[in-house]
Amino acid sequence: MAEIRIDLYSDTLTKPTQAMREFMCAAEVGDEQKKEDPSVNRLQDMVAKLLGKEAALFLPSGTMCNQIALAVHCRAGDMVVVDRSAHPLTSEAGGAAVLARATLIPLDGEKGQYTPDQMLTFIDAPSRYTPPVAAVSVEQTTNRPGGHIWPLEQMRGVCKVADEWGAKKHMDGARLLNAVVASGISAKDYASTFDSVWTDLSKGLGAPVGGVLAGSEDFIAEAWQWKQRIGGAMRQAGIIAAAGIYALEHNVERMAEDHANAKRFAERIADGEGIDIRPEEVETNIVRFDIAGLGVTSGDFADRLLEEEGVRLSTMGKTAMRAVAHLGITEEDVDEAAEAIKRMAGKMA
Repeated sequence: MAEIRIDLYSDTLTKPTQAMREFMCAAEVGDEQKKEDPSVNRLQDMVAKLLGKEAALFLPSGTMCNQIALAVHCRAGDMVVVDRSAHPLTSEAGGAAVLARATLIPLDGEKGQYTPDQMLTFIDAPSRYTPPVAAVSVEQTTNRPGGHIWPLEQMRGVCKVADEWGAKKHMDGARLLNAVVASGISAKDYASTFDSVWTDLSKGLGAPVGGVLAGSEDFIAEAWQWKQRIGGAMRQAGIIAAAGIYALEHNVERMAEDHANAKRFAERIADGEGIDIRPEEVETNIVRFDIAGLGVTSGDFADRLLEEEGVRLSTMGKTAMRAVAHLGITEEDVDEAAEAIKRMAGKMA
C-alpha cells in the first residue's frame, strides 16, 4: 500500500491530540445505562444547552443519531423528505427502511438544499393511496455537494411547510458547528425550529467517536429505548464522552483554520490543467472539484495521486473529487497537496 503523506480523504480521519487523550484518561466514569456516568451526563447537558433543547443523548455514531431520530418520528410506511445527496439516503445502508420502516423521498436541491416550493410541488393531499410525510430532514452542512451552509431562512421555510403537513423536523447536524463558525449564527438559532438535531464529535472537533442527539424530554426518552434496542447502550462510556467535552471546550473556533485551508487549497488548484473548480463556492472545510477535462476517471486520478505523490482524496462520482481540510492538516500540507494535484493533472492531461 502506498504511503499516505497528506490525507484529505475526510475529516473523519482526525485523531485525538495528546491533550485530549490525557483528558480522556482522567475522565470520571460510571454506568451510563443507569445515568450514573458523570462524564456522559455532562456532555449531554452541554449539547442540550448548545442546541437549545430539553435533553440530549450520547450515541456511538452519527448514523445511529439519524436512524434513531427517524425511528422515533415515523410509523411503518411513512415518508421522509430528504435531499437526493443526503447521508441517510446515500450512506446508511438503507437503515431507514429497515429500522423506521419508512420511505426516503429525495428532492433535487441545489447544493444539497431543497426549497419549500420543491416540497409543495412534491406532495399530494393525504389520501388512502399516499402515505403521510412524517418527517423532513436537512443536512447542515451538506456533505456530498461540498460543505455548503443551509441559509437560516431557507431552513425555517422548510420547517414551516413541515409544520403545515404535521411532519416532524430533523437536522442531520454532522457538521453543524462548521456552519456556526463560518456564518456566525449560533447552533441554538439553527436548531430552534427542529424537533430533533444532532452534532458529530468525530469530524472537525477531533474526538475519536460519537455524536449527540438532542430534542424534547419525551423524544429523548423514546430515543433511549431505540438506543437500547439496536445495541447503542454502553457502560463506562465517560472515557469517550470526555473527548467530546474536551472538543467542545477547545476545538470549535479552531475549525476556522480548516475553512481557511480549504479555501486556500481551492484557489491553488484552480489553475491546474483540466481541473474545474469554483473557489468562491467553498464555504467551510469541504472542497469539490471535477477532472472531466483530463479525460480520466476520478478513481484513476486518485489512485495515481496516492501512489506517486502520497496524497489521498475521495471520489464523489465518475469525475468528481473531494478534499477535506481538518485537524492535523496544516497550511503547508494544503500547499504541497495542491502542487501535487496540479503535477498529476499535467501528467494525465
